[in-house]
Amino acid sequence: MPAAKPRYKRVLLKVSGEVLMGDAPYGIDMATVEAVARDIKLAKDTGIELCLVIGGGNIFRGLSKAAKDMDRSNADYMGMLATVMNALAMQDALEKIGVQTRVQSAIPMPTVCEPYIRRRAERHLEKGRVVIFAAGTGSPFFTTDSGAALRAAEMKCDALFKGTSVDGVYTADPKKDPTAKRYEKLTHHNVLQQDLKVMDASAISLMRENGIPIVVFSIREAGNLLTVLSGGGVSTTIIGD
Repeated sequence: MPAAKPRYKRVLLKVSGEVLMGDAPYGIDMATVEAVARDIKLAKDTGIELCLVIGGGNIFRGLSKAAKDMDRSNADYMGMLATVMNALAMQDALEKIGVQTRVQSAIPMPTVCEPYIRRRAERHLEKGRVVIFAAGTGSPFFTTDSGAALRAAEMKCDALFKGTSVDGVYTADPKKDPTAKRYEKLTHHNVLQQDLKVMDASAISLMRENGIPIVVFSIREAGNLLTVLSGGGVSTTIIGD
């Protein structure tokens, strides 16, 4: 039986870099990248307009000891460059299975990708291309969650989907606390008030201000992106107050 039609026209998918490690302690596991790419293609084939932000934790985790005593700005720029590497890996995996993709970086590097230009990104989406936004906001002291929220607002997305290793938002870390309970729905205000570690406060506030829901789900399960986009599966939805 075919999956139900997705409820959204344009979505930003935020994938945490740690997902791309697979079972390795750090780095890029291309088999995992290819599995995520196949899920993205399944969603894209329904006609949805899709853009991505990928974190850099899988690469930066291996550099974290070296960066421990570094100037914060320099360390943040290293993290941004890690997201560009992940974006290029995902672009390669997507294009191998026939998905037209463009990478746009907030830090200009025209040899490897396009600079971030909002109207050009919108045009790519309208033409059916997947756009991967790399290098966060282009400025230090902001997380890739903030970069994802910013791009979701600029692209006028209907929702921000956060694909992680966990199937939603819990009262505590379910990997450490077996009694932790998953929330079905929350408001942006709930997340800020309870200091739930979903995304950083600036990202949550930006989504609240622009009325954009956040859907947190596990992207490690094959086909789960399309299932959750269609209103099924297990996830937590964060909506306006």
